[in-house]
Amino acid sequence: MLWQWSQSVLSSLLLTCAGYGVIKPRVFLVNMFHSEAVEWYNIPEFDLLAQNITVPGLSPLFPDVHCTQDGSICQLITGQGEINAASTMSSLLNSPRFDLRSTYFLLAGIAGVSPRHATVGSVTFARFAVQGGLQHEFDAREKPAHFPSGYFAQGTTAPGQYPVWIDGTEVFEVNDALRQVAVGLARTAKLTDTDDCKRLRATYTSPIFAAATAPPSIVMCDTLTSDTYWSGALLAEAFENTTSVFTNGQGVYCSTQQEDNAILNALLRGAISRLVDFSRIIVMRSASDFDRPPEGGSAADNLFAPVVGFPPALLNLRIAGVKVVQGIIDGWAATFERGIEPSNYIGDILGSLGGEPDFGPGSVFSGKGARISA
Repeated sequence: MLWQWSQSVLSSLLLTCAGYGVIKPRVFLVNMFHSEAVEWYNIPEFDLLAQNITVPGLSPLFPDVHCTQDGSICQLITGQGEINAASTMSSLLNSPRFDLRSTYFLLAGIAGVSPRHATVGSVTFARFAVQGGLQHEFDAREKPAHFPSGYFAQGTTAPGQYPVWIDGTEVFEVNDALRQVAVGLARTAKLTDTDDCKRLRATYTSPIFAAATAPPSIVMCDTLTSDTYWSGALLAEAFENTTSVFTNGQGVYCSTQQEDNAILNALLRGAISRLVDFSRIIVMRSASDFDRPPEGGSAADNLFAPVVGFPPALLNLRIAGVKVVQGIIDGWAATFERGIEPSNYIGDILGSLGGEPDFGPGSVFSGKGARISA
């Protein structure tokens, strides 16, 4: 730890001597691909293109961090998928150009959404992020007849069981008190809608999909990370069950995306090294498409149909997100500089930051790193 701190101080001094200042953002936007990022450019609220800083180790497609002139707001693009996301965030955290110890991270991307809990165009804020990929899989044509799905967690012998071993990235929990504040700020935004989205919603006539028929709104529900872009009711139900099992029944699966657990794992390791504050993370996803068709519909049609929710999802991500960013900037001295104290456990399934996880098999390590339970 001392060696890492000393290296960081030395790098900062070298940059200062070379004429480069160390930037201390108050908010860092994390987008995943180009279309999400460009929504934030050329807007009246702030200019993210005032500074463009090349950071070694970022995606070759997106090698620059973009910042306002005063450095209070910055943005990067991770690239899609878990590998890109983890690599990019790790490189950022170890860059001597940035001091991120008091920075708020706003993960801002689009996602699929469950029609049980939200609709296209809505903006969701998660407390739990669940990794859906750490599973066994049978092709549905070969699964045991009594299995509801071919997916079941590694370390189990059937769906619905809790794993007998864990890898540490299965679940992350972020600061719910901060989430509540972010939701309050986002709800001051006026979200957009389209006629195409209204027509899509009208096809979800089942009472269990009542949320799908409502206009776009701000929703508190949880997210699942998987590199696999899937479609259909059976897989949706399998991942609903995964979310419930991994969070001990607390998580409400509604959004599905490809990066959040990877980003959160990099941030958690950064927090262990005291490079970031894990209590300053907001997980925001807007809904571009439904994860399953309406009753009687085809999973293939659902996947291959035009994604009519894509434009309003991108726009609403920025409309709601700007309110969050501005709220943090405007309230910095009064509230955000000192931080929002968590009212819940925050961290990973291992208890790596200390405290006892309120999900999973219990903390594997105490705050000092001693093994306390299996």
